[in-house]
Amino acid sequence: MTAKEKQSELIKTYLKPTLKNFGYKTSRQTWWKDKNDFFLLISMQNFSWNTQNNVNFCFNIGIVLKTEMKDKSKNPLIYDLTIPLRENFYLPHNRTENLFRNKTGYILNDETDIFTFINELKSDFENYILPKLDNLNELQDCIDNFGDVYFFGERMKNAIRANIL
Repeated sequence: MTAKEKQSELIKTYLKPTLKNFGYKTSRQTWWKDKNDFFLLISMQNFSWNTQNNVNFCFNIGIVLKTEMKDKSKNPLIYDLTIPLRENFYLPHNRTENLFRNKTGYILNDETDIFTFINELKSDFENYILPKLDNLNELQDCIDNFGDVYFFGERMKNAIRANIL
């Protein structure tokens, strides 16, 4: 199985069913969950240097304020993210680099054992990423969790204030 086929298998057998169980809807490689005033958004980003035998990807994860969406009649997109953070933001330091991760994200190649890889990704999502996202239910939760994030935190707080007043 090529690295690209392994990535497709990962999406089909782990990401789509797991995120669906957590209440996320999907379109291609983007998942979102409606939280009334905002969406939680997870988007898989592939890199331009990928080949069939070597695939690098990351996740852009954050919130989309509904008031900030470019086209409110459509599903949220990665370009709508008010807080666009990579998965590293949600992971403890000891999970940010390992056999399957480097500074840019996750790494799959022809030698990667897909079952071990999925278990590692499962650990990242189910122990760290999804629990943090599940605690975001109100706009104040977003401010409490992302308000101190350089640049984007202040942008988010200003957008929330502008639309509440």
